[in-house]
Amino acid sequence: MYITSGTSTLLRRASSHSSSSSAKRVFSSLSTKPASNTNSYSAAVHHHHHRSLSYLSAATRWSHGVDWKSPTSLAAQIRIASAASSTQTLLHRKIATMASENPFKGIFSSLPKPGGGEFGKFYSLPALNDPRIDKLPYSIRILLESAIRNCDGFQVKKEDVEKIIDWEKTAPKQVEIPFKPARVLLQDFTGVPAVVDLACMRDAMNKLGSDSNKINPLVPVDLVIDHSVQVDVARSENAVQANMELEFKRNKERFAFLKWGSNAFQNMLVVPPGSGIVHQVNLEYLGRVVFNTDGLLYPDSVVGTDSHTTMIDGLGVAGWGVGGIEAEATMLGQPMSMVLPGVVGFKLSGKLRDGVTATDLVLTVTQILRKHGVVGKFVEFYGGGVGEISLADRATIANMSPEYGATMGFFPVDHVTLQYLKLTGRSDETVAMIEAYLRANNMFVDYNEPQQERVYSSYLDLDLADVEPCISGPKRPHDRVALKEMKADWHSCLDNKVGFKGFAVPKEAQEKVAKFSFHGQPAELKHGSVVIAAITSCTNTSNPSVMLGAALVAKKACELGLQVKPWVKTSLAPGSGVVTKYLLKSGLQKYLNEQGFHIVGYGCTTCIGNSGDVDESVAAAISENDIVAAAVLSGNRNFEGRVHPLTRANYLASPPLVVAYALAGTVDIDFEKEPIGVGKDGKDVYFRDIWPSTEEVAQVVQSSVLPDMFKSTYEAITKGNPMWNQLSVPEAKLYSWDPNSTYIHEPPYFKNMTMNPPGPHGVKDAYCLLNFGDSITTDHISPAGSINKDSPAAKYLMEKGVDRRDFNSYGSRRGNDEIMARGTFANIRLVNKLLNGEVGPKTVHIPTGEKLYIFDAAMRYKSEGQDTIVLAGAEYGSGSSRDWAAKGPMLLGVKAVIAKSFERIHRSNLVGMGIIPLCFKAGEDAETLGLTGHERYTIDLPSNISDIRPGQDVTIQTDSGKQFTCTVRFDTEVELSYFNHGGILPYVIRQLTKQ
Repeated sequence: MYITSGTSTLLRRASSHSSSSSAKRVFSSLSTKPASNTNSYSAAVHHHHHRSLSYLSAATRWSHGVDWKSPTSLAAQIRIASAASSTQTLLHRKIATMASENPFKGIFSSLPKPGGGEFGKFYSLPALNDPRIDKLPYSIRILLESAIRNCDGFQVKKEDVEKIIDWEKTAPKQVEIPFKPARVLLQDFTGVPAVVDLACMRDAMNKLGSDSNKINPLVPVDLVIDHSVQVDVARSENAVQANMELEFKRNKERFAFLKWGSNAFQNMLVVPPGSGIVHQVNLEYLGRVVFNTDGLLYPDSVVGTDSHTTMIDGLGVAGWGVGGIEAEATMLGQPMSMVLPGVVGFKLSGKLRDGVTATDLVLTVTQILRKHGVVGKFVEFYGGGVGEISLADRATIANMSPEYGATMGFFPVDHVTLQYLKLTGRSDETVAMIEAYLRANNMFVDYNEPQQERVYSSYLDLDLADVEPCISGPKRPHDRVALKEMKADWHSCLDNKVGFKGFAVPKEAQEKVAKFSFHGQPAELKHGSVVIAAITSCTNTSNPSVMLGAALVAKKACELGLQVKPWVKTSLAPGSGVVTKYLLKSGLQKYLNEQGFHIVGYGCTTCIGNSGDVDESVAAAISENDIVAAAVLSGNRNFEGRVHPLTRANYLASPPLVVAYALAGTVDIDFEKEPIGVGKDGKDVYFRDIWPSTEEVAQVVQSSVLPDMFKSTYEAITKGNPMWNQLSVPEAKLYSWDPNSTYIHEPPYFKNMTMNPPGPHGVKDAYCLLNFGDSITTDHISPAGSINKDSPAAKYLMEKGVDRRDFNSYGSRRGNDEIMARGTFANIRLVNKLLNGEVGPKTVHIPTGEKLYIFDAAMRYKSEGQDTIVLAGAEYGSGSSRDWAAKGPMLLGVKAVIAKSFERIHRSNLVGMGIIPLCFKAGEDAETLGLTGHERYTIDLPSNISDIRPGQDVTIQTDSGKQFTCTVRFDTEVELSYFNHGGILPYVIRQLTKQ
């Protein structure tokens, strides 16, 4: 939100349904919120205009500081004029009070405007006069400012601020700090359950006799619907419309629920389907860089319920992915508890060679950082080479943080950032405020000045000239293959035993050709044939140089007479409407269309497995001949089974390489030596003939990507689209749950809740529900993809009268706990040691020895009043930040998980749901301790929470006489409070009830 101080802003921003009653609500919320939380009064201001787009007039917060008005907003402006001026006075008084109560009030300073007046007030880091601050990484300075601004002696203490200032000494000790991000970002797969939880919490407040309006986000929440569109229709001029109609037909109930939420909750904006991908909308539109909340200036920071939230780090905004449970707590004003991270300094020098793309660079960086080991750390990029990289390229590198394992891949703000803000339609006044604030607070990098040496936890460097064209695969994002080695690498993958780099195809079967008829024309597939070629994903479609580069490849191919084979499923799904505008302006979209890369929609599509079906004849040829078919996509994840069930090899590549591989029709090719195809004059056409130079791409970008495109795209989104605007939703602030709905169901989390916390629970004589090895991901625990026809979830849906073709995915049904509980551990590739080698979502019910679906076994234990636990190996819960991977086990009655190690987000999600995470001692695990999973487990924990310490040892006793010691992974005092209350959400409800 770009709010400048002054009454006119509130007028300009107030949306058409603000009224004096909403102004009264602002007053009451201002007087009751804790004074220490700056975000709580920003919430009150945001309340005026932060609503569902269908109700937005063009004068709302989408205007980005550009004062374009629409007739509908004039009435609203007049209506709230008097309220606004008094609100303004109150807010200034509020700031003054807050500053006077903050222990750091001595550094509360004014930021003057060059022409007189002030931009606002801020907490000045230089005013602390502490030489340690000058050496801090820029990313740590953002944590420091937030701690100072929110310091209230309770949620954030003075000692926390000192820990951050002393980062160089404290970070190696894994100290814990609180962090209060400025805003929250959601997408629809994770957003639906978040809004379900908020609606359910309102009901719980009501039952406890408290004010249900206290359940309102205190910070801005932006939800972008982008995960639901599927590529049902491709290679057609009508694809966008056709796919959107199917998307609305499948998801109407979910969309209506989100639209209800955007009206029922303050501070919540829902960006409708068909607008773009969440991270691109964040970069081009939502990102504030610096907040000016009625005269208080502070750096933008964000947590999002999507792993690739890190893309915004390329804009100098600190942001990363968290679980849905943490995001909900953040929305409701709780600080996030995090370990103060180490920061890897990554120095870039030189510049990229001709023809090398941002995607080649990010795949190289991903491999380097994976090898270095950056899990739980920030990575900060610095050095002269950073100035050579465009903002879109930085965003591509930041985007893939989850793939290299870092919490963030951060690029501090510099001149390149400011230019990008202007290009994307942010006003000159806003950009001036951002630059002035960041310079005044030592958060701006100016490459024209000598650089102050900063301290990092470890150092890496890369000469950009060393980066070569490459792709990654066939099963993991960090398995990079140089383009020139691709053919040899492919053949070794066919030979190798089954694994990340192996398919074990017998020698005699490697040359097999599957001939078939494709709609009456002869066709053939071999191992390595490309059947899906998708320009997709937030990682690359926000980058004009690779998007226009892909279009130039298509153009050159068309001119030389090359054509993509019709049985390759080609698609183009941009992350923003701006892409369509610059492809049309450049005159290149028609060449992409000629090669079958028609626009299919604006969303994640193929990258998250929404690739739609491949043609039946192609599917039959693959299945009947056991062909290792390939997908080439410009995405960020290529784990097995994710992109499409029939593509066993999946390669991540830049958009221009996606087009090149589609033209070649196979990944089994050496682009340097072998022709891609035969041109119109019968001559061989090689890769070099269709590959554009860096200069060619730069010229097209320069002439085709214009600021007006960004302004007009985001103005259009504010009007919604006809299908979204026609969704009718109830006005009520409490949701009326429909017991027959298979999408939105009231969860049982707060069923018998009272005001008294239940206290800590140990575990008595628990059975082992599952016994796992290493690397069980959140995809294993709570799959997002298709619902298997024989699964408990399918059985439930059929009993409810849902037809098989309307099952949709687990991801789309995350608003229904009945389905998600049945979908817990429902992955068809699950390996559970209790089954002795058999693969699939079943387990052994220990008392009877029966083999049952996991859900059925869990329900039997539950009905007999028996606790259960899970045994696991290393890296339990890695992968997506999926809160259902903790909610599901809780609903199945799992009381504890004992593992060798946990993934960061998943461990905190387990704590958030009241499940005890325990770690075996170093060198020990279930196997070395001789545990089979057939024992019964007793975990003795004190019944008084004050007798438990973070990270203490506990003894686990089994009925076989074995006992062993584990570490309890409640890592902070705050987490112990959550456990005492039975989870984070009951804790928040009780806290808010008391206020």
